[in-house]
Amino acid sequence: MKIALAQLNYHIGNFEYNTNKIIENIELAKAKGADLVVFAELAICGYPPRDFLEFDEFIELCEDAAHKIAVHCHGIACIVGLPVKNDVLAGKDLYNAAYFIEDGSFKRVVKKALLPNYDVFDEYRYFEPAKNFECVDFKGIKIAVTICEDLWNINNNPLYISSPMDELTRQKPKLMINIAASPFSYTHDEERVVVLSNNAKRYNLPLLYVNQVGAQTEIIFDGGSMAFDAKGNLIDEMPYFKEELRIYEFEDNIIKGHEPIQQQAVPDTEQIYEALVLGIKDYFNKSGFSKAVLGLSGGIDSAIVCALACRALGPENVMAVLMPSKYSSDHSIQDALDLVSNIGCNHEIIPIKEVADAFDQVMAPTFNGLPFNLTEENIQARCRGVIVMAMSNKFGYILLNTSNKSECAVGYGTLYGDMCGAIGVIGDVYKTQVYELANYINKDGIVIPENSIIKPPSAELRPGQKDSDSLPDYDILDKILFHYIELKQSSAAIIAKGYDEALVRRIIKMVNTAEFKRYQTPPILRVSSKAFGMGRRMPIVGKYLS
Repeated sequence: MKIALAQLNYHIGNFEYNTNKIIENIELAKAKGADLVVFAELAICGYPPRDFLEFDEFIELCEDAAHKIAVHCHGIACIVGLPVKNDVLAGKDLYNAAYFIEDGSFKRVVKKALLPNYDVFDEYRYFEPAKNFECVDFKGIKIAVTICEDLWNINNNPLYISSPMDELTRQKPKLMINIAASPFSYTHDEERVVVLSNNAKRYNLPLLYVNQVGAQTEIIFDGGSMAFDAKGNLIDEMPYFKEELRIYEFEDNIIKGHEPIQQQAVPDTEQIYEALVLGIKDYFNKSGFSKAVLGLSGGIDSAIVCALACRALGPENVMAVLMPSKYSSDHSIQDALDLVSNIGCNHEIIPIKEVADAFDQVMAPTFNGLPFNLTEENIQARCRGVIVMAMSNKFGYILLNTSNKSECAVGYGTLYGDMCGAIGVIGDVYKTQVYELANYINKDGIVIPENSIIKPPSAELRPGQKDSDSLPDYDILDKILFHYIELKQSSAAIIAKGYDEALVRRIIKMVNTAEFKRYQTPPILRVSSKAFGMGRRMPIVGKYLS
């Protein structure tokens, strides 16, 4: 039996697009001699559909699409994910499910049992967990079909009280197939291999796993679909961040023609780079946008975002706006111009001195001679925000936010100024990782100007300003932030690692009191295991300082 795994990029709620893509790959798999083609979790509607699931019409459109797909399932069977109605009144209205389609008919409905309700996942809000399990019979072979999380309850600290495979294995299947929507983070690929390998070993069954690829606003899916033998050896791995259809031959209870391999070892920085490029590209393509604008300061953060945007959209579709203030150094302007020259994007120079001076004059009677402070610094940042938003409105550009995770974490940014934007490109990338990205981008030649990398970071909103005037050294700050945000460790636990107690408590207080700012910032492309946004939900007025 030949089985095709279709690793595809879907679009939430775009039923025509998703249906046509699925049908095209059914026909492609058929042409390649496949007997069965397997698509990802909720492929028909895209993942995560969120509150679209509360609309009856949305569910009906899913069902209509499934019928259109079924017409093409003659001479080939398919497994495809979609939400289906729960006919039992007691419980949630829907199941996260998959249809097994053969000879144009829905022969089996596979329902997901383990519904993740942590980090970016919110499935128990919408779906009823499956309680009954039955293998799919196809060409005389019993196949245990599971959906994503159904294989993630296999460790020393199980999250759920049941395991679907424990039930399915009693029916003596010969093969496991798992369809997934497993989001990217730069540590998740290794964890995923371990979990899937442990399932194959535990149940002594070969495993085919298909993940989707592509970005849905802030969540990025990296693909990396895989095959394992019954001993848990990884025997094949599909590309990351790319669509592909691949055929596997299953015969005599083995996946033929593959020997054990090592997982593709891709450095974290390269993964982050590819994920961010895909995130920008899909945000624009799926939203119907084509052109981006950003403020280009000459610093490393905006340089990285500009380089990523040019890679994702093409330099001809990127407008970099240089907005020097009276405090901007000549080298910062030149660094920004050097980047523009290196990368070939469009640019404008719009000085803000006169605009900021006008605000100062208007506010002078009210401020009544009070000294220059953060107020005037923020006015400059907001002047820049007004300018890039005006460019966005006038020319149809979409504004890219350039704040990094370190700044987002401690509130080192101006609401309605440098925190403006439609999508936060590097808001899940710590400052130290930004430097690593710069070196990666420059690996084949200078793109990011050397001076943007080596000079001390500065907002240049007052004479001689440096980030270090307000923040600890980024090497120390980022380590403490990582322990608090990603690892969720208490101040006591972080201090016990040797960090200065006053510094730790100061940083944690900064993180917690900046929550009101993060609530008003754009969605952030998620590349870590704990990004700001839907995966980290904190109260604004809470007083917990850890």
